[in-house]
Amino acid sequence: MRIPAWTEDELVLAGALVVRNGWRELRTADPEVQELSDLLRSLPIHDAEALALPGFRSPDSVSRKTTDFMTNHGQYSGKATRCGKPTLLMIEAFTRREAEMLQAADAIHRGIGSGELHLIPAQPDEMDDLGGTAIEGRLLARWALARERDPRLRARKIAQMGRRGQPLRCEVCDFDFARTYGALGQGYIEVHHVTPLYVSGPRQTQLDDLACLCANCHRMCHRSRPGESWRTPAALREQIQESRAATHQATPASAS
Repeated sequence: MRIPAWTEDELVLAGALVVRNGWRELRTADPEVQELSDLLRSLPIHDAEALALPGFRSPDSVSRKTTDFMTNHGQYSGKATRCGKPTLLMIEAFTRREAEMLQAADAIHRGIGSGELHLIPAQPDEMDDLGGTAIEGRLLARWALARERDPRLRARKIAQMGRRGQPLRCEVCDFDFARTYGALGQGYIEVHHVTPLYVSGPRQTQLDDLACLCANCHRMCHRSRPGESWRTPAALREQIQESRAATHQATPASAS
């Protein structure tokens, strides 16, 4: 068995280490490299067989990954080391939105340190059909999905909508389950975290952190694409409008 490729979660943590070191690599003997090596080996991602492999996320391998981050950064003037596309995408993410990515790393640290992330079982859809996750990583996806699937939280959100006199329909596309399915759809909706965990932190979920979505829009908000974050309902709504506008503009040309 070969040592598994670095996951987004691991790259987030390694990238944060390099960024906080001024985009400079860290050597094997550096205490922070030793600490990160221990942390990576504790993440609830890889199985026991991977953990038993010689050199798995060793200090040497962590140091080499920090070198990848340094030498493939746009401001580095020397020769770049060879690394995979996931590392390059992570470098781009840290370059474009450094504060958010550092928050993501901090959220993973807090979740592991508190033991909470070890208690959350793997969630359906924490990875897409091809094994990809949002750029902030699989563990934060697992955490968010577990919260969204809490039936008590969903019931409280639905009750809040009722108290406010707001219709129970998708906040992106306005789909209304009751209108379409009658009694079968009465009172049904899915909930989605508007604020990512790396922004809100591992605090108790507030009802205003949640949006009511239909199943299709919920899936599209969570759908992963390389190097991207999950979409907010507002971003998905904008994407739908742009798609409709593009289709409308193309229709006359195709008709002629």
